[in-house]
Amino acid sequence: MLSIFSQLADWLIFSIAGLSPELKLAQSLHFFVEDTSKIFVLLIVMIYFVALIRASLNVERVRDYLVNKHKAIGYFLGSLFGAITPFCSCSSIPVFLGFTSAGIPVGITMAFLLTSPLINEVAILLLIGLVGWEITLIYIFIGMIIGTLGGVFLDLIHAEKYLQPFALKAYQRAKAPKDKPEAAVRMSFKERHQFAKQEAFDIFNRVWIWVFIGVGLGAALHGFVPETWFASHLGGNVWWSVPLATIVGIPLYSNAMGIIPIMDSLIVKGLPLGTTMAFCMSTVAASFPEFILLKQVMQWKLLMIIFLMLLTAFTLVGWVLNFIYVA
Repeated sequence: MLSIFSQLADWLIFSIAGLSPELKLAQSLHFFVEDTSKIFVLLIVMIYFVALIRASLNVERVRDYLVNKHKAIGYFLGSLFGAITPFCSCSSIPVFLGFTSAGIPVGITMAFLLTSPLINEVAILLLIGLVGWEITLIYIFIGMIIGTLGGVFLDLIHAEKYLQPFALKAYQRAKAPKDKPEAAVRMSFKERHQFAKQEAFDIFNRVWIWVFIGVGLGAALHGFVPETWFASHLGGNVWWSVPLATIVGIPLYSNAMGIIPIMDSLIVKGLPLGTTMAFCMSTVAASFPEFILLKQVMQWKLLMIIFLMLLTAFTLVGWVLNFIYVA
């Protein structure tokens, strides 16, 4: 199936545009067309089917299930829920508010919020196609560990006291016993279809520009950056290359779908796996735009705690992966 997208790029760039495959511009444009078309098709199809399944779930029952579980299981389930839902940071925040309003411990909610931008089903499919199963499984494992341990740490420091006042009040209000639970609303298949179609449209409408930006950067790296540039500046087994790559990713922003082509380009250019992973995770989960959005629900102190926690985690992960794959 993926060869269809390559054939489309061949036809548009080499046949219709008449560019030579030897040109750097042609290579960049081919990369852009192939990856953009592939991402958009997978994005629409996967979001629709995942939303169709989600429309059959009772959100209140999911929340109650998380609350009633042992916290250790709750952290894992919060992280798992973040991994299987196609949310970027902008759409994760309303879910975050919904969880805190339901009285779910902030650590479990944060496990969801930390994992959600890093992992989703579309990113997993793209990773498998671009870098194979091994790196994909490493990426999933690292993302969920960061979310789970981050949730544990934030519960230990009672992070709820650093929420914005309106979010803290909603969280405290949810602690009070409820008179009676709301009845579950069952949806017909037609209603689930409409929900899934609207969900696919809404999410696509929010992220398409970031896919263009992410793939565009990946295409530029693929076609114009010399093969040895990244290996020369951030490559090798130099300890400072990982924290430097993490810091470089902070001013940028992409979601998981947009960062995958960039990750592929960086690895092809010779950047070590750990350094690449640190850069890409920093771009997705610790960028300035991400934290501007989070400021809506958190005070600056909590934002700085999460920011430093993520940068430390990404740096440690990069060092470990570089040690394993370089040693």
